[in-house]
Amino acid sequence: MRVMISKLQLLGRTIKQAQYKHHRTMDSRLAPIGSTMTQWDALRAISRQPGASAHKLAQATFQTDQAFGTLANRLEAQGLIERRPGYGRRIEHHLTPEGQRILEDGTVIAEEILNDSFKNLSEEERETLLNLLNKIIGEDLT
Repeated sequence: MRVMISKLQLLGRTIKQAQYKHHRTMDSRLAPIGSTMTQWDALRAISRQPGASAHKLAQATFQTDQAFGTLANRLEAQGLIERRPGYGRRIEHHLTPEGQRILEDGTVIAEEILNDSFKNLSEEERETLLNLLNKIIGEDLT
């Protein structure tokens, strides 16, 4: 028996498909600069919240605390971040100059990928899509 996919299921799958396309493209385009989508996203989160704890950064990058800790160990070993003692038992995360360079190079790549991905949408359509997605997740980023 064949199960029919509903319009809502199709919508959810299409959003996931677009995300998957972005991630795969990012990974392949970031490889030559020595990074991955996950690493670049972590560097971006650290740049936005210098000194943040691993827990806050895990939340910002949609990871578990344990997964982010493993990632932070790799980033530190690569010389992209440094971790410093903070208040209490908290460990603060900061970008190194090399981490900042990878972040900047990766940001150029990300912008190229996203521009290409959304090139068939007008500015008004992009704004509408952003507003609708924010409505779904319950955030207003404007």
